[in-house]
This record gives sequence, C-alpha cells and structure tokens, in this order.
Amino acid sequence: MLSERRLEVLRAIVQDYVGTEEPVGSKALTERHNLQVSPATVRNDMAVLEDEGYIAQPHTSAGRIPTDKGYRLFVDKLAGVKPLSSPERKAIQNFLEGAVDLDDVVGRTVRLLAQLTRQVAVVQYPSLTRSTVRHVELLSLAPARLMLVLITDTGRVEQRLIDSPAPMSEASLADLRARLNSRVVGQRFTDVPSLVQDLPDSFDGDDRGTVSTVLATLLETLVEETEERLIIGGTSNLTRFGHDFPLTIRPVLEALEEQVVLLKLLGEAKDPGMTVRIGHENAHEGLSSTSVVSVGYGSGDEAVAKLGVVGPTRMDYPGTMGAVRAVARYVGQILAES
Repeated sequence: MLSERRLEVLRAIVQDYVGTEEPVGSKALTERHNLQVSPATVRNDMAVLEDEGYIAQPHTSAGRIPTDKGYRLFVDKLAGVKPLSSPERKAIQNFLEGAVDLDDVVGRTVRLLAQLTRQVAVVQYPSLTRSTVRHVELLSLAPARLMLVLITDTGRVEQRLIDSPAPMSEASLADLRARLNSRVVGQRFTDVPSLVQDLPDSFDGDDRGTVSTVLATLLETLVEETEERLIIGGTSNLTRFGHDFPLTIRPVLEALEEQVVLLKLLGEAKDPGMTVRIGHENAHEGLSSTSVVSVGYGSGDEAVAKLGVVGPTRMDYPGTMGAVRAVARYVGQILAES
C-alpha cells in the first residue's frame, strides 16, 4: 500500500500531466502543489512510484508520466466525479428536451457528449430485448393490407406492412388491437411470444388466418431488431491528441469502425454502473492507448443501453465521468417522459 503522501504525489503527477501534456518533474510538483515536503523527498517518492509501476520516464525527458496502472489507481482511489455546473446542466437539459423522437434523442446525445468531453462519443440504441411494450397499433390501409406499429417504453417505433390472407372488418381489427394490447402492454419483449401464442384460437375462422399473420409479423420484428445498434460521433476530436498515440491514430480509427468492438467496450447494458477501462484493459489491441468511460441509461431503474466516450489515457477522468453520468441521467429522464 502506498502512503497518503505518495498517493498525493501521484495525484499531482496525473493532474499536471493531463493539464500540461508535459512529463512532470519533482521541481515542478513542489512549485505547483502544496505537498509540504522538500524536492528531495518528492524525488524519493517518485522513485518509489516508478519502481511500483505507477509512473514511467519517457526516454526523451527527465520528467515522469502516469502508466495505465497509475491512472487506474487515480480513478479508483483519488478521483472524484466532477459535478457539472448549473449552466452546463441547464444546457444539457435544453438541448436534449428539443428532441422529437428516439433517433433525434440518440443523435443529439452523441453530439452533446462529444462536445462536452471533446472525445469520441458512443451511444447505444435502447435494446428491444430489454424494453417493454407501450402500445401496438393496427391500421387498415386497404381491404387486405395492414400496418403494424410497435411502440416501446423507450420511444422506439417500429412499423411493418402486412398483406393479410383475407380482408378484416374494422370491428374485428379493433377487437384484435384491444386484445393484443391487453396482453402485451407493459410486458417485456422477451415475454411477448408466450403471451400471444393462443390468440388466433379465440377468433372466428374467417379472421384466424389474418390474426396469425399479424402475430407472425410482430414476432419477426422482435427477432429482426435484437441486433444492437449504436451511433458514434466526434471522431475528429482524436486529431487533437495525435501525440498521445504511440505511432498513429489509425489503429484507433480502425477499431472504432468495428461495431462489435464498440459494443464490447461499452459492456453489458444490464450493468448500469460507471465503467472505466484504461489502456491495456481494453482487449482490442488498437485501443490499448485509449480509455473508455461508459455508463448505463434507461427510462426506469434498469438500464436499457449504454453510452460513453473513448479518448487517450491522458484524459480528464473526473470531468469526463461527470459529463457521461449527467448526460445518461438526462437521457433516462427524457425516455421516461416520452
């Protein structure tokens, strides 16, 4: 275990390096921070931190920089989540409340996160597998043509055209709509198949085929939409950090193009807590020089998806964590009210 003084030295090194982009020396630390010890003592503490693997010396400099292990300790033990100012919170609220539908919410969220953190923002769409049904609408477009509209608790809307085997009267269509909603509204999508499987048997023979076709379309929609979707923004922000990547940002950009990689980075949505993966903790080799800060969001107590940012390991962790958490909270409120 490191002493409190050495933890303070590590905190000062991380803060200075993030702020100045320059390796940090003992003289600078004693001048900038009230460590209440001599430069010689600070040098000794830095030597211990280096031996323990928390800081390292770039070969071109006399100063030291944090390692992945050093950032990890900083995030776990030394860094609080920096709260946003009242103007920042108000700006987030106003920007997100102007959204007109789920696509707009996700699009605004990714732009907002990229602007607030000046990193690459990644936002996952709410998954139908973790959503519940808000409403099912059935509309007659022609004697044997229907439209199925599925609305989730997260504001997601799915539409499907249905060619029915026989015309269905408005009275029968209204009956089907009412019975369908009575069974599935408020239910998880994963539970819907078992809830509607016997529904065709409760209709007369003439309508039974159409009811079966409607249910088949509904269940197909659930299967089609289980694939996770996400949106990314602010990739150009990486160019500001060119010197933070060992050779080139190309491996990072290539990794960010792979949706499967990004979904793994964000982690399981069912785990709503804040996650910070630093440097080599990211399994993908192209992202070994980056850190990922992510958190779950949802319309209730349970997360339905995740959002986060990707940036160099030399990032403002308290500020980034605060921004990511605040945006997730506002998105959840908007989904709950939509």
